[in-house]
Amino acid sequence: MDTLLTPTAKPHPMPADWRDFFTLTKPRVMTLVIFTGICGLLAAPGSIHPILGFTAILAIAMGAGGSAALNHWWEMDLDAGMKRTANRPLPSGRMLPKDARDFGIFLSVTSVGLMGVAIGWLAAASLAVAIVYYAVVYTMWLKPRTPQNIVIGGGSGAFPPFIGWIAVTGEITLMPVLLFAIIFMWTPPHFWALALFMKSDYAKVGIPMMPVVAGEKSTRFQILVYTVLLAPVAIAPWAIGATSWVFGSVAVVLSLMFLALAMPVGTRTRADEDPMVPEKTLFKFSIYYLFALFAALVADRLLENNGLIGGGFFA
Repeated sequence: MDTLLTPTAKPHPMPADWRDFFTLTKPRVMTLVIFTGICGLLAAPGSIHPILGFTAILAIAMGAGGSAALNHWWEMDLDAGMKRTANRPLPSGRMLPKDARDFGIFLSVTSVGLMGVAIGWLAAASLAVAIVYYAVVYTMWLKPRTPQNIVIGGGSGAFPPFIGWIAVTGEITLMPVLLFAIIFMWTPPHFWALALFMKSDYAKVGIPMMPVVAGEKSTRFQILVYTVLLAPVAIAPWAIGATSWVFGSVAVVLSLMFLALAMPVGTRTRADEDPMVPEKTLFKFSIYYLFALFAALVADRLLENNGLIGGGFFA
């Protein structure tokens, strides 16, 4: 039965250990998920008991880890063909596909149940949507079919601050939607910068990433376009009066830096492509950008709570 439901695998020489299961959760991605989830929770108006706040973040982390494990399971054969992913637990043969699948399902279901019982069913429903979005809509449907996979699928990574906010307030308002939109718009220039110097790997396994299907010139232009579109979205919380000048000034400076780094990427020619230093620089900065932007959001909220700044409100 399992052979009909799972991709083929190399015979595994020994049982998987805890490190292999941990790898399935994509720890590097998890760091950003947990951080933005915490930021959404801390920036939200009102308060939440520390134990409940920890539970909410734990549920978000478990949900992200579960959907990542399902991504590993579904893409095992693709991972085997890419140098960057060939040594993952499944393509390397260290784990049975059904173990990864069951682990992903267990984490996903448990996370939603935990969020619903401990925090509320609106937050739980949002978490369930995020899991399905990444594991099914993005991984199984969008990624192998369209070069717009990252654009549409970017919503899967945009949920953590949205859910963190709802965990505190119990409602959906403009601010959590804006936090979602920031990550949604940030994802294309962030990931396409990576895709430019990983193009050969994606082409090898037939994944229609933008550089493979539309070419590098089009991808570079779209990186620049999405960077320009990201700037007003990042500044929007300040523009609508939901934060003070502290967040606003940080958002403006960071967005200008992002744009400055995106310009050489967007205007390069194929003759300049090796060693792709601007692309790698942009990719690395994009990670720092998101961390710094959400850290500024929390700092703004803490300063306001302590009466050190004024003039802002949280919708």
